[in-house]
Amino acid sequence: MKIVSLLASPHGLNGNTAALLRLVLDGAEAEGAKAETIVLKGDTVLPCLGCDACHKKGRCARKDDFESVKEKIFAADGLVLASPNYIFNVSAQLKAFMDRCCGVIHCMSFWGKYGASVVTSGGGGDEPVTEYINHFLVTTGALPVGGLGAAMSVMPDCGFTEEVREAARELGKRLVDAWRTKMVPPQAEKGRNEFRERMLALVNYRKEEWPYEFQHWKERMSV
Repeated sequence: MKIVSLLASPHGLNGNTAALLRLVLDGAEAEGAKAETIVLKGDTVLPCLGCDACHKKGRCARKDDFESVKEKIFAADGLVLASPNYIFNVSAQLKAFMDRCCGVIHCMSFWGKYGASVVTSGGGGDEPVTEYINHFLVTTGALPVGGLGAAMSVMPDCGFTEEVREAARELGKRLVDAWRTKMVPPQAEKGRNEFRERMLALVNYRKEEWPYEFQHWKERMSV
């Protein structure tokens, strides 16, 4: 299994989010997966301009790393999104990536991939953020297998409790096992199928304005 993880923390590889993500990837690699981590810096993926180019042509018009990141995800089997909890939401770096995935969402282009979410915070309240990330994964066509949050205010000085460490490694193992067995989480599948019908209707309605997306559904899933 090949996993791409997006680390959306301004602290990069030196922060708490990176450390928790590393434990998740350790669990996946122990099961034979190969993982690549991409750090989303402020200029890696810029904010969406709302220009509709992705809907019309299938590619973003902005000149940054978004298209190359997207191609790496296309070539992978799994996608892990990691972000600090900033005011009860994902970081600006991850939100920019999500917003740029408007065309990906309309086409549900990550269909068949497995995903997971990783979040750290100072004082907790991470579950709504992991749920938000996993909902985003569903809208792209991916199947999230779970999420993990860690509040650093209740962690020991050395990093994470053994309970959190074990939960992180277990999430990585679960990601690989889901891919290996082609497991379909019922709730994620239900949400994905409902969203698919919504996108089919939307793209069909806007077929004149969004020719690329209309052709995508026509060829792959039949509008």
